[in-house]
Amino acid sequence: KAIVLHDSEHFKILNFNLKAGALFPIHSHDLDGQLSILVIEGEGAFLGENEVSIPAGVGDMLISDIREPHGVKATTDMRIVVTIAPPI
Repeated sequence: KAIVLHDSEHFKILNFNLKAGALFPIHSHDLDGQLSILVIEGEGAFLGENEVSIPAGVGDMLISDIREPHGVKATTDMRIVVTIAPPI
């Protein structure tokens, strides 16, 4: 469940709380724009195309085009903040 922190015509910011072992599935959007995923608490991995996995911990950020496949796998309880510009 996402908690909307900000929503405007320029960008949207969402907070996601993931339990240990939770998967924020790999997905993409057929839109122009960019997104960022910032780890606020916990550890896990950023997921990408072909199930590429990049370790992610507190302070780590993934930035990509919104068309690129992206997801998150939580190793511990995790809190991530996702920014989408322009908002969807």
